[in-house]
Amino acid sequence: MEIKTEDYNIWYDAAAKAVIFQGSLRLGGMEEYAPIVQLLDNVVVEQPLTLTLNLRELKFLNSSGINVLSKFVIKVRQQKNMQLMVQGSTNIYWQGKSLKNLQRLMPSLELEWE
Repeated sequence: MEIKTEDYNIWYDAAAKAVIFQGSLRLGGMEEYAPIVQLLDNVVVEQPLTLTLNLRELKFLNSSGINVLSKFVIKVRQQKNMQLMVQGSTNIYWQGKSLKNLQRLMPSLELEWE
């Protein structure tokens, strides 16, 4: 599973049980995020015991993208048997502000900073 454009690249590494995000996500609304939502939904269907969202190379994420991540975290929380780790970078401004809010949605979510 991979989505690749000039601006961003997102893929699921099944061996590592990780979804890796790179680039900048400046899509215009939820309809443009639909392929990303589908990729994330497909990962949840596989029900890995642990799942990592690697956002360390995601330079920008707009409010629609943050909404997509928030809804994904809620979906994972509802699974009850999945542990979620989010990897972020302290060098990317939006991550410091936004990723901590994901823990409010899922208190068991682990944040790992680089």
